Amino acid sequence: MKPIKATALAAVAAFSAMPALAGGLAEAFREPSVAPAAAVVVAPSAAAAPVATWGGFYIGAQLGNADVLASDKAFDGSGSTKGLFAGYRADLGKVVVGIEGNYDWTDITLNAGAVTVDKVTRLKLIGGYDLGPALLYATVASVKADSSLGSDTGYAMGVGVDYALTNRFAVGVEMLEHHFDDFNGLGIDLDATTYNSVSYTHLRAHETKAKI
Repeated sequence: MKPIKATALAAVAAFSAMPALAGGLAEAFREPSVAPAAAVVVAPSAAAAPVATWGGFYIGAQLGNADVLASDKAFDGSGSTKGLFAGYRADLGKVVVGIEGNYDWTDITLNAGAVTVDKVTRLKLIGGYDLGPALLYATVASVKADSSLGSDTGYAMGVGVDYALTNRFAVGVEMLEHHFDDFNGLGIDLDATTYNSVSYTHLRAHETKAKI
């Protein structure tokens, strides 16, 4: 009987120790805790700066001065100019092309006031380079001048630069060289240089394009 009792007691002791052993094994095989990864913050890429296009219809006004040199020197003179203009330009990326008409009322006196030039009309072709907020351009034009001695046609060429104050309003300056051969059959050639400041508005606000 003693061996049987000793065996029973040993079995009870072993059974009692199993929970502790199980707890130890559970601790030994428990997966290590993993700290959550820090959130990765991706900085947004810089957006391309918007640049107003130079295309579309526009209307404006100009104010300037004219200096006239005559082939016989007697008809030299000068005076002020003011006028209105309207046109259309197509913005092809970096290249801008367009057509414009303008009408100037002038107060130009020639031959010591004996002759006056009253009106100047121009039809211009424009080719320019888009610099973003600025437009640098060259122009050629057919010109008609009305004077107290009659009317005649000639041509002009020049350069200008415009600057966009907003996507709708712009200002600029322009210089044109005009030439009239044998003005109105008088046997006199006239060369006139005009300097104009201009301001204009597009008939609707531009869309913007990404600057490349």
